[in-house]
Amino acid sequence: MKILLFGKNGQVGWELQRALEPLGEVIAIDRRSAEYCGDLADLDGLRATVRAIKPDVIVNAAAYTAVDKAESEQGAAQLINADAVQVLAEEAAASGAWLVHYSTDYVFDGTGDAPWTESSKVSPVNVYGASKLAGEQAITASGCKHLIFRTSWVYGVRGNNFAKTMLRLAKDRDTLNVIADQIGAPTGAELLADVVAHAIIKAQADSSVSGIYHLAPAGEVSWHGYAQFVIDFVKAQGENLTVNSLLPIPTTAYPTPAARPLNSRMDTQKLRDTFSLHLPDWQRGVTRMLMEVLHK
Repeated sequence: MKILLFGKNGQVGWELQRALEPLGEVIAIDRRSAEYCGDLADLDGLRATVRAIKPDVIVNAAAYTAVDKAESEQGAAQLINADAVQVLAEEAAASGAWLVHYSTDYVFDGTGDAPWTESSKVSPVNVYGASKLAGEQAITASGCKHLIFRTSWVYGVRGNNFAKTMLRLAKDRDTLNVIADQIGAPTGAELLADVVAHAIIKAQADSSVSGIYHLAPAGEVSWHGYAQFVIDFVKAQGENLTVNSLLPIPTTAYPTPAARPLNSRMDTQKLRDTFSLHLPDWQRGVTRMLMEVLHK
């Protein structure tokens, strides 16, 4: 099996290089790659790359993810999250390859408190969410065999993440204000990569699994609860933090250019049933990540 991976050095792409390696030949590229075009802003280059490599599976772990900046860079978000994805989908459809793609809970409006299912009504509340939805729609319209994984609150050991930010601030502040009315599940890049590798094996044997899936660990928490878990765990490991209190605040107290969904709960029943998976509680992945951060 030949796998073409875009976005090799992002949080998820980095883990995918490891997870996909046992499946076959992996050609992993990003926008700085020399031999092949991995720049999603270069549509002609993307087409040429896919046609030159002739992969059995295309895995797209690259995206425009600057949620707030997307409000003023709508064209860039559309180009990378939708137009480039359409090119990959068209090439996959033409060659018979599978396309594996990551999307987001931001395709929903974030209302209510019920977990979102794959058939829930989509209604993005910001430009980023709209661009990711357009990418999803381009894939399904192309007719290619595809696996779209919607996820939320992604973190990884590589690069910046919410937990690292909380730890940095907790070392020199007595009090931290953290949003308490947005609910979701922190999702590790490691889990996202491992599930995709498992799903690709099933997909190669059964094309009927083509479709959209929700992928997140079990459980739910607010950003405030997430931060409290991180601080408590790190203190229990003997780390010296100056923070004494985490104050819960509403989303309205922390305005941002892009609106954020309050409800990021994801119903993963379809994923678990289709691929015979057990998804761990979110705390397990965060604990593993924190242990790696603390002992680097």
